Amino acid sequence: MAKKKKVTKKTVTKKSPLKKTSKVSSKKVASKKMSSLKAGDKAPEFTLLDQNGEKVSLKDFRGQNVVVYFYPKALTPGCTVQACGLRDSQKELEDLNVVVLGISPDPVKKLKNFEDKKDLNFTLLSDEDHQVAEAYHSWGLKKFMGREYMGILRQSFFIDEKGKILSVLSKVETKSHHDTVVEFFKNR
Repeated sequence: MAKKKKVTKKTVTKKSPLKKTSKVSSKKVASKKMSSLKAGDKAPEFTLLDQNGEKVSLKDFRGQNVVVYFYPKALTPGCTVQACGLRDSQKELEDLNVVVLGISPDPVKKLKNFEDKKDLNFTLLSDEDHQVAEAYHSWGLKKFMGREYMGILRQSFFIDEKGKILSVLSKVETKSHHDTVVEFFKNR
């Protein structure tokens, strides 16, 4: 006689980013984000709309190094500091054959506003349903002011000319992120 397993199902609601989650489901989500991508893995392919409403795919950049960086929200203090650092390093990055792709769950219109207000000179991509963030394990449980919610985990992926991940930066310092990117590709 076969034993029957008791199955319980816990879910995390993704639609409400500020909704509290239960301890059990939080642990499931936290452990899920721990199984992240690593150097040597093929970077997950994607196609998203940029700040101009044009489709952009990762495969469009074969033959170039790519920095895919996930940030929580356009025009917020930390995200602005990070983006402006990359903007100011654009010449160095071009010399190193590096393209920058910033991904957030913001709509296209907000990304265009971010580009215009901060004079950004690289591609911003809209991942409103956070499917690409999930593929890169950059969507997970966050804690802020005693609340738990699902959101973007600030991470960067350094990808080579063939689409392989060279390195994953999980602990991003917004003020020095651009320096880290430049140094990595200079020393490659």
